Amino acid sequence: MVLTTDQRVAILLHEGIRGSGGKTGLTFLRYGRSPVVAVIDRQSAGESLPELTGIDCDAPIVDSVVAALSYQPDVLVIGVAMSGGVLPDTWWQDVKQGVAAGLSVVNGLHTPMASNPELQPLLKESQTIWDIRREPPGLGIGSGKARSLPCQRILTVGTDMSVGKMSASLELHQAAQRQGISSKFLATGQTGIMISGEGIPLDTVRVDFAAGAVEQMVMDAGNNYDLLIVEGQGSLVHPGSTATLPLIRGTQPTGLVLVHRAGQTHIHRCPHIPIPPLPEVIQLYETVAYAGGAFAPTPVVAIALNTGHLDQASAEEAIKQVQIDTGLPCTDVVRFGADVLMGAVMGS
Repeated sequence: MVLTTDQRVAILLHEGIRGSGGKTGLTFLRYGRSPVVAVIDRQSAGESLPELTGIDCDAPIVDSVVAALSYQPDVLVIGVAMSGGVLPDTWWQDVKQGVAAGLSVVNGLHTPMASNPELQPLLKESQTIWDIRREPPGLGIGSGKARSLPCQRILTVGTDMSVGKMSASLELHQAAQRQGISSKFLATGQTGIMISGEGIPLDTVRVDFAAGAVEQMVMDAGNNYDLLIVEGQGSLVHPGSTATLPLIRGTQPTGLVLVHRAGQTHIHRCPHIPIPPLPEVIQLYETVAYAGGAFAPTPVVAIALNTGHLDQASAEEAIKQVQIDTGLPCTDVVRFGADVLMGAVMGS
């Protein structure tokens, strides 16, 4: 299943607009190709979506799937990421009601739905359930052969998880297309796959095959584009992250774009772990990518600074300070666009 511009989407986003678990749904609202006709969030029902999120989408916020049905959606997108991958029972009832009403489902949770015995009897021939988090077939071990590709390969990397690597990647891709550069965005997480219609859900791939899965995706696209922009995951600084190194090895990037949330000094939910100064993080990523000479030198070419929590003047000041601290081009690509970074990206 691939979401198209012909399909009308309702996003299940309970408590995700004001809470911390709605990144999938909010990112789809900003970048998805399918029109969103309703957002389901009991906590915010009846309020203005643009005022709450800053996203230019005037879809109504309703309190249930039943209420969303009056806006004639075709697809229900699960826009929340729950701890443990299981929806609360009341939210699960929303999914069942949607399927019973004829909606297809896009599911980015770790728990699959297509094989669920409660949903299978409700499915009609025209309906599908797309479980995104499934390991691709036919994987092998990485071999570093992406270094032979003629294209530029940019990987977004972060100082922490959930700092905006996917948004930075999508904004860079859009800027490249506006400039007439032959570019492709390669998704490595469930939300990016929802938006682009393809990619690898890296957190479902067994660790021995993770670099190989990335390499396979890059090799499949690398001869057809001048620029590949690979969605980053995790962080080398985060104690629980295992995704970043396979991305570096599988991509064999020609350049890295470092993503950081302005003013963040410690790993989120790990306050005992400081984020080093950005010049030291840059050195870390370049050192790991180079691996003492086993691989090609890989520079961090630009900084994508997440300033969504700052006002305009504070954001501009933070960007200037990062430019001074690192000597690299820097901007908030969501707020100001990524055009300013593209010269550095294409020169990598």
